Amino acid sequence: MSNIAGKAYAMNVVTPIRWQTLWLNKAYFLGVKYFPEKLNGLITLSLIHYARWVIVGRKQFPHVSNDQPRETLKYNYMLFFSNFNGSWDQYVDSFTFAIPAGLDLFWKWNVRYSKSVTLTPFHRYIQHNQLETLHYYNAYPLASSNDVKSAQHVREQLLAFNARVNEGSDQEFQRRYNALLRALQHDLGAMYPTPIISMSAYQVEKRQRWHHGQLDQENNHAQRQR
Repeated sequence: MSNIAGKAYAMNVVTPIRWQTLWLNKAYFLGVKYFPEKLNGLITLSLIHYARWVIVGRKQFPHVSNDQPRETLKYNYMLFFSNFNGSWDQYVDSFTFAIPAGLDLFWKWNVRYSKSVTLTPFHRYIQHNQLETLHYYNAYPLASSNDVKSAQHVREQLLAFNARVNEGSDQEFQRRYNALLRALQHDLGAMYPTPIISMSAYQVEKRQRWHHGQLDQENNHAQRQR
C-alpha cells in the first residue's frame, strides 16, 4: 500500500467547490486563521503528524509550458493533506468526533458534501475524493507522532542537563542525573513495527514473507550446487 510508510498513513483528498461559493470557504479559512481555537479538538488528536487545507481557484493552476493546453475548469478545488498514525477508519472517525462542526464548515460548500455525521456517508465522500499516494517517503517509519514529541522532549532536557554538567559536586551531578531519568521515563519507550491495520496491509506482508522465503530457498539451493 503506497499510502502507508511504517506507522504513518498519507491522505490526499481533492474536492470540487462551485465558483459561486468560493468566497464562503475563503471567509471561513480566514476566520480559522484569526480564531484558531475553533480547531482545538483537532489539536488534541495525538495521532496526527500533519494536516492542511488549501483552496486552489480554477484559474490558479500552474501553466508550466506554452505547449500545455489551457484548461477551462468548471470548479475550484480544496486540497486536504494529512499524515497520521493508525488505520484510515480510526483517523476519519477521530476527525468526526473531535471537530464535527469544523469539518462541516470546511467542506460545507463543496460539491456533494454530506456532513461529517453520520459516519457512513462521510466515509464514502472521503473515499470517493481521495487520491492514491504514488510515492510516500517517511524518514522515521517506526516513529509515531507521540514518539517524535518524546524525542524532542528528551533532546531539550539533555541539552539543558549538559549545559550544567560541570556545576556542583559529584553528588550533585548524580542527584540531577537521577532526577533527569525519572522525569524522562515516559519518553524513553522503544519503537517497534505497528501491528497489521488492514487486510490489504496483511496481504502485502504475506507476499513479502513469501518472496523472502523464495529467495532463501534459491540461495540455499545455489550453495548446495557449489
